[in-house]
Amino acid sequence: MFRYQYITSDQLTGFDKYKYSAVDTNPISVYVMQHVWNKVVQIVPLWIAPNTLTFSGFLLIIVNYILLCYYDWDYSASGIYNQHIPNWIWISAALGNFFAYALDSIDGKHARRTQSSSPLGELFDHGLDSWTASIFPLSLFSIFGCHSGEAGLTPVKMFLVTSVVLFTFMLSHWEKYNTGVLFLPWAYDISQLSMTVVYILTAIVGVETFHKPVFPHVYMHDFLITFLVGCSLLIALPQTVYNIAIAYRQKTLLKSSIYEGLLPLFSPTILFILLTVWTIFSPCKILDQQPRLFLWMVGVLFSNVTCRVIICQMSNTRSEALHWHLYPLALVVGLAVSGYLGTLEELTFCAVTFFATAAHIHYGVCVGKQLSEHFHIYVFSLKKREMF
Repeated sequence: MFRYQYITSDQLTGFDKYKYSAVDTNPISVYVMQHVWNKVVQIVPLWIAPNTLTFSGFLLIIVNYILLCYYDWDYSASGIYNQHIPNWIWISAALGNFFAYALDSIDGKHARRTQSSSPLGELFDHGLDSWTASIFPLSLFSIFGCHSGEAGLTPVKMFLVTSVVLFTFMLSHWEKYNTGVLFLPWAYDISQLSMTVVYILTAIVGVETFHKPVFPHVYMHDFLITFLVGCSLLIALPQTVYNIAIAYRQKTLLKSSIYEGLLPLFSPTILFILLTVWTIFSPCKILDQQPRLFLWMVGVLFSNVTCRVIICQMSNTRSEALHWHLYPLALVVGLAVSGYLGTLEELTFCAVTFFATAAHIHYGVCVGKQLSEHFHIYVFSLKKREMF
């Protein structure tokens, strides 16, 4: 694969000075799940590399997603009159989701247990998390279905829910970019346990249960949207602002001005605006035509933007104002909404999605190799590289 040095020399120097700092105040995590994971990690063989656990959890999420893509590409299989998703898929999704949650929770513990903690491991973990943050809702949407009427989620609602989830994920890393401390979000453990329970319930009672009103004109997906938006606006955002305000009062903020502190939010905000413009003004209604593929593209672009912020945050270097992906995306969106692409809009969209996915995978592989060589370690092995 063509190698490119994505990480600058200044960022490599910053990585050499990096020290992990995190605070977990979630009662579910502190008083319940941490005790569970401390027991679980003891059964992991000492020869397994922590990143292998991380990547295995990621693969479980991808496998679940691919299965749902096969049975429910356009989110219509769970419609009230069109149920074609086998029941075992929901059992598989529940098991896959929970085991991925477990692996993601014990990888850091296993790294400390094997004395193999490194900035590469943290970046690998959080980088994959930035991608799975979008895949979780994309898989969950298959329960509710995408169809007309009150009982279904419209593609626009799916886009907004996905955007809120990604915005909430970005908040914790923007917070660390300014404070130097990762305040682990409360929503993570709650969401993982909730999704596992929802998949189990779906396997037991069937998807048709979620298409019946809980109250007149109020459906389960309404609770989902309210819960996600509420957690983001009423818990995550105020908590982030509060922690940054505390750091400001204690004079421990890492950034010297409001502009510098807000830099990581510029690219995701513009990305959201561009994609929203495309969904609203698309002549071929691209979101309606390709809801799953469009939301996949949203997640991939967001993940790439977030990974670069995480690297700047970990290396204590300045975040870029505008991600380079925004320039070709702005061009394509402009040509699409103005009608210049005509019948080629959907084909162009597919090409953009493929390019964004390939570029993101290339970025991840190259960054992993660059950091593994810099720290003289292997990504998926506990052996040390020879120093020359």
